[in-house]
Amino acid sequence: MKNLVIVESPAKAKTIEKFLGKDYKVMSSYGHIRDLKKRELSIDEKSMEPVYEIPEEKTKVVNDLMNNAKRAEQVWLASDEDREGEAISWHLCEVLGLDEEKTKRIVFHEITKPAILEAIDHPRTIDMNLVNAQQARRVLDRLVGFKLSPVLWRKVKPSLSAGRVQSVAVRLIVEREREIQSFKCETYYVINATFGVTNEDGSASEVKAVLSQRFKTQQDAEAFLEECKDENFKVNSIQKKPSKRTPAPPFTTSTLQQEAARKLGFTVSQTMMVAQHLYENGRITYMRTDSVNLSTFCQESSKNEIIELYGKEYSKKRQYHTSSKGAQEAHEAIRPTDMTARTIEGTAQERKLYELIWKRTIASQMADAEIEKTTVEITKNFVATGEVI
Repeated sequence: MKNLVIVESPAKAKTIEKFLGKDYKVMSSYGHIRDLKKRELSIDEKSMEPVYEIPEEKTKVVNDLMNNAKRAEQVWLASDEDREGEAISWHLCEVLGLDEEKTKRIVFHEITKPAILEAIDHPRTIDMNLVNAQQARRVLDRLVGFKLSPVLWRKVKPSLSAGRVQSVAVRLIVEREREIQSFKCETYYVINATFGVTNEDGSASEVKAVLSQRFKTQQDAEAFLEECKDENFKVNSIQKKPSKRTPAPPFTTSTLQQEAARKLGFTVSQTMMVAQHLYENGRITYMRTDSVNLSTFCQESSKNEIIELYGKEYSKKRQYHTSSKGAQEAHEAIRPTDMTARTIEGTAQERKLYELIWKRTIASQMADAEIEKTTVEITKNFVATGEVI
């Protein structure tokens, strides 16, 4: 065997195997091949070194990988490009006895033939900074869980668990709830009005307005309404101002989760599961990212789609930059791998999520929406506002 490529997902392995020739064999590690021991702290508390083991259910997978790695002239590690993926590659090197300097590590943002071949042409070695970041996170998870959970069992309730992120998040929620409980609310009254309007052509319509003044008591509000009974309401002024609205940037992991929940009713885990399937089938780029960048290829193909669908005046190439500290600018946002594929085949959930991603990517490369904002001032300080795109 000339080349052995190891990925972490069997679905990903099948897709990649289609793009590589007969000289390549693609196998899956089925995620991590070793981890901390389940029922022990598994951390040397003096050196803070983790103690790993190969779970029983992974023994056959490891043996198969080891046998094939020995026969291969070259081993390629192609796990995901994040810290978990980097750690999987490092664990494979350690367990399979691979030379880190000779073993080639490849990463790609999308599972397409050009991306895979590009990665093969530009391999690198394992990034130990990412590996150490993952190990530190894993060690902290274990220390917090094993050390704090027993305290919760004794002090609060059995079976509760403490977590590196979970415990901090609970504290933030509690502090916010205490702020809400200590807030002193004040009652006030707002008056809304609906005015009948006769248009220039004689037709009737309605205009909804709100009084700019608020009343502290119901009596004051009712007294104002009494004054309005015999009032002859008139339009005092009409102001029209042009405005523009810039499209939202393409999706990151968090914004995809938010929009999928808001528009599709998906849970976070549901969104990530469906996105994982889309990524492994070569439909979208990698779904764990905090970058809003788009490749030049995506910008050009989006431009062509917009011109074809809507016209040249609706296209505007944009490159967004994230304001998040520590974001990976070299990575890409979540986008379709082929912008000409407006719809795809798959499950209903896959089709819906793909359509959401496609529309968001296309919208991010469109011209600003031109808006006319109108403010109408009416007798007694009533104000009506509206906008037209």
